[in-house]
Amino acid sequence: MLFQDQIGNTIEINHPPQRIISLVPSQTELLYHLGLGDSVVGITKFCIHPEEWFRSKERVGGPKQLDIEKIRRLNPDLIIANKEENIQEQIEVVSEFCPVWISDIYTLEDSLQMIQKIGAICGVSQKSDEINLKIKQNFLKLKPIKYSLSVLYLIWKDPFMAVASNTFIHHIIEEHLGLQNCMREEERYPVLDESNLPQPDIVFLSTEPYPFKEKHIAEVQAFFPKAKIRIVDGEYFTWYGSRLIDTPNYLETVKKMLALV
Repeated sequence: MLFQDQIGNTIEINHPPQRIISLVPSQTELLYHLGLGDSVVGITKFCIHPEEWFRSKERVGGPKQLDIEKIRRLNPDLIIANKEENIQEQIEVVSEFCPVWISDIYTLEDSLQMIQKIGAICGVSQKSDEINLKIKQNFLKLKPIKYSLSVLYLIWKDPFMAVASNTFIHHIIEEHLGLQNCMREEERYPVLDESNLPQPDIVFLSTEPYPFKEKHIAEVQAFFPKAKIRIVDGEYFTWYGSRLIDTPNYLETVKKMLALV
């Protein structure tokens, strides 16, 4: 059967696939919630959810450092990847011996489409529809309030790297949390010059990809003396699979943490 991915490529696979490799943590978690445990034969070393898969499934390197030969030995009939999280050259290599379905996520609607398409390609459309319904219902519970507060979302230190527009995190911050991304005039993930830093009302220190912790707050505060500095769970801002069922509840927790509600 023929299926089109989110970057416009059409792949042909035996339907449904029986030997799936996932190269993206959030999509690995989605495959688990789609009930595809028997069909998934490989994941990355960063696919930490569910823990039982992390312990038991074959690991094929990291999203940007794939073990090509191990992937080949696993003899997959479908590889699920992502345009941003995986390296194009590596995906081109594995696509020579296996169909690769690539997601491309910027908005909640993109995520819902991805979930629906993966459900269809794996023969579990009813389950993917149930997941999408839960996500939609929970996001509808969020109050559509826009706040005048600006936020800087940091994903790295030494040097500081921030989240700007044209990203899924930006979409969650502005459209669903209701804050203003102070880097909205920039693109993607700019490196900040410490001599010319923005001065937002709030700084979010994400737990991934850099593992910001409470011990980093004082250090960051020195660069942003007037801002509220808060640690946030990066999985709820970046994991665009079935984790989205719980994201609205987490965003309400963030609002309470900031005394917005």
